[in-house]
Amino acid sequence: MMTPIHVDTDLQLADGLFSYEIDSERKLNLTFRCQGDCRIFVRIKHAADIRVRTYAARNAKVTYLFWNEDDCDLKMDETHEALADSDVTVAYGELNDHAIDRDTYLALLEPGARGLLSSANLVETRRSYNMQVVNYAPKTYGNMENYAVVLEKGKLMINAVGKMVKGASHSESHQTSRALSFAQGQNTEILPQLLIDENDVQASHAMSIGQVDPEQLYYMESRGLDRNTCTALLAQGYLLPIADTIDDADLRQMLKDEMERKLEELCSM
Repeated sequence: MMTPIHVDTDLQLADGLFSYEIDSERKLNLTFRCQGDCRIFVRIKHAADIRVRTYAARNAKVTYLFWNEDDCDLKMDETHEALADSDVTVAYGELNDHAIDRDTYLALLEPGARGLLSSANLVETRRSYNMQVVNYAPKTYGNMENYAVVLEKGKLMINAVGKMVKGASHSESHQTSRALSFAQGQNTEILPQLLIDENDVQASHAMSIGQVDPEQLYYMESRGLDRNTCTALLAQGYLLPIADTIDDADLRQMLKDEMERKLEELCSM
């Protein structure tokens, strides 16, 4: 059962799966304070402006999956803080056909903290992401994984920053961003950045922007599939893994079914 959110909300959570649905005309301020093993699913049905603040206690394991099917343009401003030996995952499933401006900041504040920002994005209109993971303490681990399928009218911008401050020794910062398009001239810009002020660290980034292999499409079409079906199937392979973010079999299957239907719908338009 999903708990509705219509107004500003401050939640204190511990151990378990929690599901929320946002449907509001207001500018929302949401706070999540988590300890233990928390899995948090947030379905965005309607909202124009959301401010999110989250706090992971020491030794907590916290997973957020924001499932965006908003029926209007959305602006989100997020700050996530992770204390010692906590493990925080913040993931986004973006399947709607409205513009998004998302600013996300993940702070690894104490030794042993781990953080992942992950997104799966079907881009039919304008999408703008500013994502930053900052290692403030020794032995912290930051990672970003972004995957996007850009359709004909899509415009994607990802500014991905991994920052390691002085004193964050024996830490790691990694990034992977990949965008797949189905036509020439798509407007896609991915800017990976690593800002490092400490010597004894590990850091990497990988980025690719490219079109579907024409031979792959030809092979699929030669088996009797039309171009829209081919597009939907390839997009599913790129984006479906985001549904595995939260460890709950029923939720995973529901999200995969929803994603398959949405991809078929959007790719056939």
